[in-house]
Amino acid sequence: MNKIFSFFSGSGFLDLGFEMSGFQIDFVNEFSPAFIGAYKYSREKMGLPKPVYGYQNTDVNEYLGTRAEELKKMIETSRSDDSLVGFIGGPPCPDFSVAGKQKGRDGDNGKLSQSYIDLIIAQKPDFFLFENVKGLWKTAKHRAYYEELKRSLSEFYLLTDRLTNALEFGAPQDRDRILLFGIRKDHTADISSFPWDRYIKYSLDEIKTMPWPTAEPFENESQTECPAGIPEELTVQYWFRKNDVEHHPNGKDNFIPRGGIEKMRTVQEGDDSKKSYKRIHRWRYSPTVCYGNNEVHLHPYKERRLTVAEALSLQSLPKEFALPPEMSLTDKFKTTGNGVPFLLAQGIAKTIEDYLSEVK
Repeated sequence: MNKIFSFFSGSGFLDLGFEMSGFQIDFVNEFSPAFIGAYKYSREKMGLPKPVYGYQNTDVNEYLGTRAEELKKMIETSRSDDSLVGFIGGPPCPDFSVAGKQKGRDGDNGKLSQSYIDLIIAQKPDFFLFENVKGLWKTAKHRAYYEELKRSLSEFYLLTDRLTNALEFGAPQDRDRILLFGIRKDHTADISSFPWDRYIKYSLDEIKTMPWPTAEPFENESQTECPAGIPEELTVQYWFRKNDVEHHPNGKDNFIPRGGIEKMRTVQEGDDSKKSYKRIHRWRYSPTVCYGNNEVHLHPYKERRLTVAEALSLQSLPKEFALPPEMSLTDKFKTTGNGVPFLLAQGIAKTIEDYLSEVK
């Protein structure tokens, strides 16, 4: 069984995709105590095993310094049964986000991408996955930095990357991510066979041309049927039902506005044209699940904001996944928005597992 060392783990959405695809999670590192607490809680609720080396609630840079030898020994132990060891991680990305402050490599979060790459080069896992926002791929100054990171890795690794959207894997959310996979050169001389498309269910071009409903007047507690010609499993309402969000442990977790109800009522169902106060449409997929910087998503047919349970469902997580009751509402929404959609994570994990089995 191939082993995973996870960095910037958040509450573990990416890790869960790997766990559910046959990988063993040996090591988890996350700086936020709230997020790593949620990681523990959710895995206990789902009956999943603890990471072999536990939960490391510390700055990742410690593994480039005082704890480097400790990490090396853990990797060696994990490899002792001839397993391959891989690093996975998505360093915090606001500094590269199109909607962020564009500090790039010089921002506090941007510097963590360099830390992750330095860690890979120092410890030389058998393979790795680097995940980040499309701004690192699309924005010229950030793309130059990204190419620089790739050049530093290319001395030891064969690399392949892809700009991937969660919709392609069946998650009900328009969310682009850059995925970079690398495998050590001493394992193979061929990366061209990496099967990026193997578990893709939908063509993004086809999805964008489907007859999705447009904005229409908001009606509180209204009921409508799914229109013809669209895949229902990519819709908000399908996932609300699938995850039984009203009875989910986080089904009552939502911000209650002190004012603004009248404003909410004026926003049409499906009007997501503004940065804030987007009302998602029940029979469309959601915009990117991200609730920072005053971005507010409204329920399609209720006079309120989304609950945590609803946001988790739009991240395509299993309905058994829940966040702890003592976690602050702000942290619940933040960790949900930060995470990789589960179906995307699972699809990529299966792709990597297939590739490794072919080259091993």
